[in-house]
Amino acid sequence: MSNALGSARPRSRVGLPAGWFGAQFWLRSGAVLAFALVFLAFAASSPLFLTVSNLANVLQQSVVVGILGFGLTAVLIGGGADPIKGGLDLSIAANMGWCAAVYAVTLRDGLPESVALALTVAAGAALGALNAFAVIALGIFPLLATLTTMNIAAGLELVLTQNTSVPVASPVMAFLLDSGPFNVPHLAYALVVVAVLFTTLIHYTPFGLRLRATGAHRDAARAAGIATRGYVAASYVVSGIAAALAALASSALLSGSSPGAGENLLAVIAAALLGVVFSRRLVPTIPGTLLAVLFIGIVNNGFQLDNVSSYWVNGVEGMLILFVVATTAVIRRSHTGNHAND
Repeated sequence: MSNALGSARPRSRVGLPAGWFGAQFWLRSGAVLAFALVFLAFAASSPLFLTVSNLANVLQQSVVVGILGFGLTAVLIGGGADPIKGGLDLSIAANMGWCAAVYAVTLRDGLPESVALALTVAAGAALGALNAFAVIALGIFPLLATLTTMNIAAGLELVLTQNTSVPVASPVMAFLLDSGPFNVPHLAYALVVVAVLFTTLIHYTPFGLRLRATGAHRDAARAAGIATRGYVAASYVVSGIAAALAALASSALLSGSSPGAGENLLAVIAAALLGVVFSRRLVPTIPGTLLAVLFIGIVNNGFQLDNVSSYWVNGVEGMLILFVVATTAVIRRSHTGNHAND
């Protein structure tokens, strides 16, 4: 009988402290270690990698994906982690192409640059507001809503440009391409400046605090009096503004609006999702997205220096997305299962 009672007692589980030895710790540490190893490997394989001009080039070539990634990260934070109902903006890259077309055509038609800049930001915010209306007011899942607006933005770009390149020459474009301190282009500094602005907005302001509460604990935030629907809508508008800023960077790099300039959605999604593994709690953050953007930029740059086909980059980005989604899903499922048995 005593043996039977002994076997019926619940077995105590001996778990490793999650802060130091848990799966989250190893995932974060592995991401940082992978970043360091890749950096050192390319530094060893090419003498040009560690030069100031090359590292500045990495920043400059990452500026478009980086700014778009910050916008997508804001939507991911506000919408939550649900794979179907959570935050997602598939239209952000197409929105950038639409904004670049607005900026280029406005300047081509002789309007002042101040007007062109205002219309560009308004165009991006307007598409973001359309996303918010579709998701919040119409109740369409973000995946379907933003897929629809992605096609709308792509169509508007083609109508506006007639599917042709529209060259741009303006003081703003010249400034972005000029070199600043240490002979580093202003576009490289722009990535850092925008990252600081988005980090401050999302992580250090009351707006960002309520946005993160909305995404992480929607019911609790609503019970605390937070207008959760308004904050989710605001995240899409912020994403649209990020698309407009990225459009200015893209126009500088390409000397205007070019068809297909917004076809880098995979890289943007990879950056936003990969940024999760650089955060302490495996959640989307702006600094994490910045590190992920730099990681992808370093891989791309290192491949070019080592004469490896750039086509491999898309495969690497796809594998990174699969890795992040799979590992975070397993960890969250394990975490939920462990607490269910407590």
